[in-house]
Amino acid sequence: MWLKPEEVLLKNAFKLWVTEKDNEYFVLQRRRGYGEGGGGLTGLLVGTLDTVLDSTSKVAPFRILHHTPDSQVSWSIACGVTKEEIVQHWDWLQKNIMRTLSVFDSSEDITSFVQGKIRGLIAEEGKTSLVLEDDPEKFREALLRFEKWFELPPEEKLVTYYSCSYWKGKVPCQGWLYLSTNFMCFYSYFLGAEVKLVISWDEVWRLEKTSNVILTESIHVLAHREDHYFSMLLHLNETFVIMEQLADYSIKRLFDKESFEREPALSDPLQITKRGLEAHARSEQFRTFFRLPKEENLLEVHESFLWVPFCHFNTLGKICLSENYLCFASQDGSQCHVIIPMREVVNVEKPDSSSRALTVCVRGKRALRFSEVRDYQRLANTIRSRCGISASPQHSASSEGIRGECQSLINHFDDNPEDVTLMVGQKDSSKAVSTEALMTVFHPQDVENLDPKMLKEKMKEQSWNIHFSEYGRGTSMFFTKKTRDLIVRGVPEALRGELWMLFSGAVNDMATHPGYYTELVEQSLGTSTLATDEIERDLHRSLPEHPAFQSDTGISALRRVLTAYAYRNPKIGYCQAMNILTSVLLLYAKEEEAFWLLVAVCERMLPDYFNRRIIGALVDQAVFEDLIRENLPQLVEHMTDLSFFSSVSLSWFLTLFISVLPIESAVNVVDCFFYDGIKAILQLGLAVLDYNMEALISCSDDAEAVTILNKFFDNVTNKDSPLPPTVQQASVSNNDKASHISVDISELIREAYEKYGNIRSEEVESSRKRNKLYVIQTLEDTTKQNVIRVVSQEVRFNVSQLDELYNLFKRQHFLSCYGTMKSPALLHHDPSLAYLEQYQLGFQQFSVLFSLLEPWAFCTTKSTLSLWISRLIDENQDGLVNFKEFCCALDTLYSGSFTNKLKFLFKLHLPPAFDLPEDGVIRKSPERGRGKVDLQAYLKQWQNEILKKEETIKDLPRINQTQFIQFSKTLYNIFHGDPEEETLYRAVAHVTSLLLRMEEVGRRLQEPSSPSESKKPASSSSSSSTTATAAAAESSTEEASTTPESSDTASSHNSQDAGADLSETDWSFSFEQVLASLLNEPSIVTFFERPVDVHTKLGQARVAQLKLKASK
Repeated sequence: MWLKPEEVLLKNAFKLWVTEKDNEYFVLQRRRGYGEGGGGLTGLLVGTLDTVLDSTSKVAPFRILHHTPDSQVSWSIACGVTKEEIVQHWDWLQKNIMRTLSVFDSSEDITSFVQGKIRGLIAEEGKTSLVLEDDPEKFREALLRFEKWFELPPEEKLVTYYSCSYWKGKVPCQGWLYLSTNFMCFYSYFLGAEVKLVISWDEVWRLEKTSNVILTESIHVLAHREDHYFSMLLHLNETFVIMEQLADYSIKRLFDKESFEREPALSDPLQITKRGLEAHARSEQFRTFFRLPKEENLLEVHESFLWVPFCHFNTLGKICLSENYLCFASQDGSQCHVIIPMREVVNVEKPDSSSRALTVCVRGKRALRFSEVRDYQRLANTIRSRCGISASPQHSASSEGIRGECQSLINHFDDNPEDVTLMVGQKDSSKAVSTEALMTVFHPQDVENLDPKMLKEKMKEQSWNIHFSEYGRGTSMFFTKKTRDLIVRGVPEALRGELWMLFSGAVNDMATHPGYYTELVEQSLGTSTLATDEIERDLHRSLPEHPAFQSDTGISALRRVLTAYAYRNPKIGYCQAMNILTSVLLLYAKEEEAFWLLVAVCERMLPDYFNRRIIGALVDQAVFEDLIRENLPQLVEHMTDLSFFSSVSLSWFLTLFISVLPIESAVNVVDCFFYDGIKAILQLGLAVLDYNMEALISCSDDAEAVTILNKFFDNVTNKDSPLPPTVQQASVSNNDKASHISVDISELIREAYEKYGNIRSEEVESSRKRNKLYVIQTLEDTTKQNVIRVVSQEVRFNVSQLDELYNLFKRQHFLSCYGTMKSPALLHHDPSLAYLEQYQLGFQQFSVLFSLLEPWAFCTTKSTLSLWISRLIDENQDGLVNFKEFCCALDTLYSGSFTNKLKFLFKLHLPPAFDLPEDGVIRKSPERGRGKVDLQAYLKQWQNEILKKEETIKDLPRINQTQFIQFSKTLYNIFHGDPEEETLYRAVAHVTSLLLRMEEVGRRLQEPSSPSESKKPASSSSSSSTTATAAAAESSTEEASTTPESSDTASSHNSQDAGADLSETDWSFSFEQVLASLLNEPSIVTFFERPVDVHTKLGQARVAQLKLKASK
């Protein structure tokens, strides 16, 4: 690798370098401790220094220096990990530089020319190399060490590296931590003791910051059931964040199969950088806080003051700009924040250059004034260009009028803040299927009814109207503490749908996709899939007691929304609990609005909740357990096993308490959820447990605790609800009332915010990331245990061996996914499939793994025979091998009897393994899609498997000429390299000759008696057959004695030639004949019955798996 020229004052300082080659202008040196002899004690010390210290002169074992005869200063210009690499650089210098240097007169000119040439080479390499980090030179050196020490696949992308200590037991090892796209690596070398650690991100169970008496602050990594601690990090928080991001990126890419097409920095795993990860994390945090669509990315951040008219002062905060939104949040984020869609912006003016201010005018006669913006002119131009204001003729024609209007608005707002109003920024779609919320249709408000509940409802509406007049209404409304206070008190029935749309961000989705829902409904209705079948089954289970869902109006609307969403997002499709949530949404929102609310919940607010494994809900349950330990220590002391709360609270999270609370109370919880997200659900869960603390502590078992919580929820009421008794669900008998005091939902929510409102959303998101690793790995481990339990009944491997085999199988699956987002293995991985089919290998993957585990030396990566094996064991012929099929094949070859091993080899040369085209193409079976599932076909397949009789040797078909010749070649390949190779070859040749003679004798016995003339042709034909086959066998013997690969490549040609010679006759052998002949050869029987050391084989495969990938 060429290096930026740097001075080296003493080229042989302390005798650390040994000169290998030199000439008048260049010196090639080798580092002591590397290469021949190792360097003794000096080499040992040098190796330790190279690991602990970080310097250009201590990076690679080889380097090239430039020097001139009349100068004492040398310049390092190249380094190399291997001698071959550094010799290439040396040869290039001899060929391209040495001749040119003779034309210069002075040493300064020579040195200047060499330095310029080397810098030019580095710049040329940089045009095509991967994106490097802030210090390219140091990063190049680190990349060199990374490649040298860990021997990972060449395409593996190093993201960043840090100096740290790794605790091996109670001893710290000082070294370097390398973080790449797919691996976390550590290397240390101290006084001859080498420590090397390689962990793939998909194997990490826990990743967290910890501290104790010995380690004041460290990073804890749990992988392979082993704890790893890294400390003495100069930038511990930065290191942890990058590790967390890489682990999260790996989980999303490999387990969730999430693509990053809209984020170029993450779309290609081979180009991922630290800067790209940080930008992705910032954008994700930005979208989460402001509830923006997932297409938005944070582009610019500007610190500024925003004039807040309702408070009459400027608040400090940050302007956040994305592709389609201008957002502002005060410094602590809680005082106020505002979201301005670019579509609502009318103009941008710079009224006051002295205060570096700009004014953004939005629709509805509203303006927002930002001041003390450092780069206000560029920001104003950026907003204009994104809004298309400068390109619009009508805006340019009336710019003076708009400027005057904006200035008058600012002056007016300063004097009369209560007059601020804003029109709702929502486009109405005329194509909506239903234009009314179901609550409006089935429970219209009686204007003349002035009972106390209705009066209180009107007072709530009046409070919100006052709030709107002060803070705005619609998409550009200010979100403040007062907004949250109103939410906690309860949202009026008439405003609930509008506010849900606003707080969730669904209003922006609907405004930017006019007519989208109507098109989805037209496309999806009438389709028949597994999702539509499940939807039809659950339609009448959705709030069945509510009048709206006792009629066709409500049921039809629910069907359309759920079916449209399943059509939009087939990855989620439909899951239980979606029907309950959608039913409540339809009560207060129009049908199209309910659809977009469902999109917001499923895809942004509750990620990964509604899929087959409900990972999101399990993650939030783990977060909930952490909060219980932190906030309810008394409960933790009494109930050490908190998994009980996980099982009980699952429905709380999946349905937002709708399934456990009466509907009139549950909607208040939904109000808080749309404003504060999952934080509101966690707070309420803690408040529920706190309220029932004494009862839970005194209960004797889990069943009693469940009863206590159920009775509590039954007694939660909403005293302010204007809904009639026919709609309300709370019905408590007198006996229950006597024993249980009713709790008002508003009081419960207020208590939750007062006691647990200090829980920060950032902490919740961080806890989600931390627990997601553990939840996914737990699910993966459960899958592994289920697979092992099924497979162990059919093979002779013990549980620990199956566990190791599964890990190898799964890693082979992932190895093909590490470098690309579109790996066939990744595309075919579906966690919703049966356990055995979740991880499968295509031909190339299978061939590589089988070459590591096969008991004989016949299977190489490109072996034709490995393709036949994969076809033979692929029972459903879809081009993919599952773990059970793989283990059964290995079990036969490792532990099977001589007869079973021979039968396996015999079947390799019969259809379907032998006769299919050798393309290795994956052919998916029809039933694997998300379409309509033929249950009858599945039942029939299951019945056939149960009734399937064990195959006997008499059931095997006879092997023909071509197949028999290839069978002989396969035996030769198997014996290649064995100590008894020659003896085994002779035995096979003897068996082949014996079988052919038996065939000839049998053919003669079957021939009818005839004159000698008629026997002559048959005899000659038969003898020619024997001669040809023997020749083919001899040919294959000679080929096999060279290399197995040459034998494999030539086998098909020889088979065809032999087949052509033998076309005059048609003969074949049965398996019984082949078996009987081979049993008479003790050397062959001994070879096949030789035991295989499974433990050693698995250990070697584990070590070689990554190296084999790296060497390809």
